[in-house]
Amino acid sequence: MPQFIPPLTVWHDGACPLCQREIALMRRLDRRGAIHFIDVSDPANAGVRPLDPAELLARFHAMEGGRLLSGAAAFAAMWRAIPLLRPLGRLAQFKPVLWFLERAYVCFLRIRPWLQQRLRQSNVITR
Repeated sequence: MPQFIPPLTVWHDGACPLCQREIALMRRLDRRGAIHFIDVSDPANAGVRPLDPAELLARFHAMEGGRLLSGAAAFAAMWRAIPLLRPLGRLAQFKPVLWFLERAYVCFLRIRPWLQQRLRQSNVITR
């Protein structure tokens, strides 16, 4: 019997406390199993990386319909795969909305290391 492969693959940083939280939430919301989550920080996943690990860890990436997406477009694809978040994902298909979300994501990336450090120091995340 062939194995079901979800239509969306998401690469995430399993060593990042922010990513751990977000992916845990997305897994809970993805009740249909529509998303295949791959932890880039896990050496066992070395064979399923479409890019260099450093590139995958620098920004959020997803593969939808054979297209590799990055940043806000990857988040929008993930949202579209989850019924509860689908309206937000569809809204992000409009270029002005996606443009705004990408700018917000780039701003977030600037403060991400600081946020990661704060979460690690406070031990908010447990594996």
